[in-house]
Amino acid sequence: MERLVLEAGVEPAKVHRIAIGVDTARFQAKTNESGAQARQKYGLPQSAVVIGSFQKDGVGWAEGLEPKLVKGPDVFLSTIGRLKDQIPEIFVFLSGPARGYVASGLEEMGVPFRHHFAANYDELSHMYHALDLYLVTSRDEGGPKAVLEAMASGVPLVTTRVGQAVDLVDHGKNAWIVDVEDIEALTHWARHALSDTYDRKAAAAAARRTAEQHDLFAQIPQWRAFFAGYVA
Repeated sequence: MERLVLEAGVEPAKVHRIAIGVDTARFQAKTNESGAQARQKYGLPQSAVVIGSFQKDGVGWAEGLEPKLVKGPDVFLSTIGRLKDQIPEIFVFLSGPARGYVASGLEEMGVPFRHHFAANYDELSHMYHALDLYLVTSRDEGGPKAVLEAMASGVPLVTTRVGQAVDLVDHGKNAWIVDVEDIEALTHWARHALSDTYDRKAAAAAARRTAEQHDLFAQIPQWRAFFAGYVA
């Protein structure tokens, strides 16, 4: 959108790009204890590799059996299908409305999952603590919010090159980013993110720093600059 606005002839000084921020006071970094508690609360196996997807990716607001392809639910299922063959005990944790297409696909593949609709935003922040990995497989995005939410929560993130992920992800440092529809790369970096072949504490710390740089309160100067001249 920034590129389109600039190409339309708007003066660069009038264009402001502000990330969809995150409340880092609400989204705290997970610990071994908080992770175990979250899994117990939501009935998730303690020993499983739990992969999260907390977005709406079905058409409409009903069951969502028709996929909203811009969100990449078909790509998500294909990636999980490959990971299923490589990870003995895999479990998918879903949230959000209209997840019927993904739920049906997981059932067909024989991948165990749980779909829990978060009662509020505070509960969603705790749900991240149950995860070993968060996957974004979208074809296009404005955000998604999950990029900074996962980073703030200390959950490894693998995302396609969409939305603000392009600006926020430093590949291999705070998360991993791949081309849209690249199922092979999604699978590869998901396996890497779940492995012990890198410094997981350093990656989590870098992700947390990124989230803190885009905390809602840290963005106040950006919004002040945006409204300058319009609001006294």
